[in-house]
Amino acid sequence: MGKQLKSIDSQILEAIHVRGQGSVFVPTDFLDFGSREAIDVVLHRLARKGIIRRLGRGVYDFPKKHPALGWLQPPPEKIAEALAGRDYTRVQPAGAYAANILGLSEQVPAKVVFLTDGPSRTVKIGLTTIQFRRTTAKNMALAGQLSGLLIQALRELGKENVTTERLEHLKRILPIDKRQELLKDIRLAPEWMRPILRQLAEEAV
Repeated sequence: MGKQLKSIDSQILEAIHVRGQGSVFVPTDFLDFGSREAIDVVLHRLARKGIIRRLGRGVYDFPKKHPALGWLQPPPEKIAEALAGRDYTRVQPAGAYAANILGLSEQVPAKVVFLTDGPSRTVKIGLTTIQFRRTTAKNMALAGQLSGLLIQALRELGKENVTTERLEHLKRILPIDKRQELLKDIRLAPEWMRPILRQLAEEAV
């Protein structure tokens, strides 16, 4: 058993290093290397040694250290994606967090919201509170795509707050090749957003 665990130790440690500092993971990410019980033992050992950090029940990260700020908390999106992978669900940043990701708002929400096709629930991981809100298939159709993030950010702002300055900001930060993809997803956007998405896409041609 000890020899087997040592082998699993090295495989998991290598996989964590491949993911890189700042990555977030759950035990089921490593099922290729051994049983769930053995994986739990290895992760507990690595956390005790300070190589990885236990963020909450069944959630770990390979922490990244900033020269001035010290150990950094992982972005909520990485935590949500790790949980979604474990539960075989999809997630889509929404609300103030979606607007913040795109730089359309400086507001950092106390509770980060993700739309999901899984069950609604609230999870507290370290200093981060994440709310998963079950939504329609239409809202999840663009999950993980630029258009999905943009639609949720614009919805949070509201039509009256989509200013010229904010549009110019989007033109600066959105990759040109990605902006052209907005046209194929435009039918899934609310009516009032379609001219905005069309403008962003056509100016990238």
